[in-house]
Amino acid sequence: MSSLRIRKPFLAAFGFLVGASAYLGLSTQKLPQYGQSDKGLHLVTFFLLTIIFYWIFETSRRRCINLSLLVCTAGLGIGSEVVQGLLPNGRDFDPYDILANVVGSGMALGLSSWYHRRMLERKRKNKHYDIVPGEELGDEDHAAERDVELGVVGDQETGVVHGDSQAGAGAGKTVTEELDTWDENAEDWDEDGDSGRADKVEDTERRAD
Repeated sequence: MSSLRIRKPFLAAFGFLVGASAYLGLSTQKLPQYGQSDKGLHLVTFFLLTIIFYWIFETSRRRCINLSLLVCTAGLGIGSEVVQGLLPNGRDFDPYDILANVVGSGMALGLSSWYHRRMLERKRKNKHYDIVPGEELGDEDHAAERDVELGVVGDQETGVVHGDSQAGAGAGKTVTEELDTWDENAEDWDEDGDSGRADKVEDTERRAD
């Protein structure tokens, strides 16, 4: 399992918001309510909690979703109301508060997941399909891009030295083989060849004389 990288600003903001929410939700002091303002406050609070928690961990999109569902939607959204009903703080268990928590958390999770996917798509395009503006890839170029991305490549030369000009023993050898058999102390083959040809010319001239 790969290690999770943590974004510290989001972690600090999440810790502060959790502390403030716990104090206001579990203490004996109650905030003034106007109609269903309490439900709206629950929705906004868990929207913020979830959207901040989602971006704490720099990891895969699926893992961010699973962690947010487990910690924010289930753990805080439902568990906090259960704890509130068990504590002797004069507060009653309200299933509609849970509904508001889940709705707010779900909205934040959907928004964060959508933005995360768009962000990953942009990074992927910039990495694999970075072309000059105003220039379009043809069909062959698109096929080549797909093949390279999938790890499929066509036939390629592997450093074979063709032997038209080196028709001797070195013809058809790879670069690696040439380097393995190369002797840096040997005389240059061109000089040997030139001196050999000069000796033959001198012998021919002597015989003619």
